[in-house]
Amino acid sequence: MSEKKEFNRWLLVVGALLIQLCLGAIYAWSVFRKPLEEQFGISETEASLPFSIVLIFFALAVVLGGKLQDRFGPRIIAVSGGILLAAGMLGASLSTEIVGLVLSYGVLSGIGIGMAYVCPIAALVKWFPDKRGLITGLAVAGFGAGAMIVGPLAQSMIESIGVQTTFRILGIVYLVVVTIGGLILRNPPAGYVPAGWTPPEPAAGGPSGADFTVTGMLGTSQFWVIWLLYLAGCGAGLMIIGQTSPIAQELAGYTAAQAALGVSVLAIFNAFGRIFWGKVSDSIGRVKTLFIMYLLNGLAILGYFMIPTIPLYFWLGIAIVGATFGGYLALYPAVTADFYGTSNVGLKYGLVFLAYGVGGLLANILAPQVREVLGSYNLAFAITGGLCIIAAFVILVVKPPAAPAEASAKAA
Repeated sequence: MSEKKEFNRWLLVVGALLIQLCLGAIYAWSVFRKPLEEQFGISETEASLPFSIVLIFFALAVVLGGKLQDRFGPRIIAVSGGILLAAGMLGASLSTEIVGLVLSYGVLSGIGIGMAYVCPIAALVKWFPDKRGLITGLAVAGFGAGAMIVGPLAQSMIESIGVQTTFRILGIVYLVVVTIGGLILRNPPAGYVPAGWTPPEPAAGGPSGADFTVTGMLGTSQFWVIWLLYLAGCGAGLMIIGQTSPIAQELAGYTAAQAALGVSVLAIFNAFGRIFWGKVSDSIGRVKTLFIMYLLNGLAILGYFMIPTIPLYFWLGIAIVGATFGGYLALYPAVTADFYGTSNVGLKYGLVFLAYGVGGLLANILAPQVREVLGSYNLAFAITGGLCIIAAFVILVVKPPAAPAEASAKAA
């Protein structure tokens, strides 16, 4: 029996979790924001820039990483991403101005995160065609959980050793852990099918069962609808993630330590939501699951209006937003594979994932700007919450694209 046949596919989940725990630490950015404002003497919007920029370069690099891992395999690209992430963190530790932070943490680390992020997802959807929703949830659960660990840890480190030394130590840790996780990754043998599993016939209203070229995917209207819906959901979630600590301190009146705990609570539900909603979608379908998620997310964000008078709502709000946001990151890789096939899936999902970066960039410029100009976040809550509710009803009419003339895709 060959080595590939003996390989335990569940080991890839371990590798994925190790990688994503480090990459997901970017969601702990809000604990850095206020210390950076004080240390560098910058505004709220300026202190949010590194997070906004890291999100857009993260998304852009998912396209690059998807293309490269389709060609060279997931292992070398994941390890390369870990090296770039660490280099960006070390660069941030040497920065004395906001420009340096944007270039190191925002650009360099963002590219590293995007390159590494797509590798375990692309590999696992090929190894687990029988559990695609659950497995993409597991593949990205670590990303959601990363801030749960790093949020309070970084807060404690910042208070004791300062922001820049914290960046340096975290960068070294990320390099080691991502490298270990990346070395576990590999693609399955050609034509791999899990033992005892028979691919189902495409169902009406379900996955198309066809493999599109990348160009063919871009030529379908469904791609652009999915892209905009993903932007709405990710923009809403990333706005709350990026501003969680300031919201806790400014609206609910909590201390910095309590706010850091809020970052961890959001991360816990973010990780849980990725697994939970992925599993639910395998049972009731992606569209119905997304409808529920968008509706809950929109209502939860609109509820943020109540935080100044009902501070305890902060905890309910971050739990719901965290869980639904995590669900988007679990379901959209599965939706991409369902609609467009698994050939070149790294590049295909990378193009869908650009919506994540654009949504995160726009939302994390919107929120602090609204706060600075109007004195509250309410307009930002109204816009992002309202878009999620609209998205809930739009997703109900999205159908899988018709199968292309050629069912076998080639790299575009």
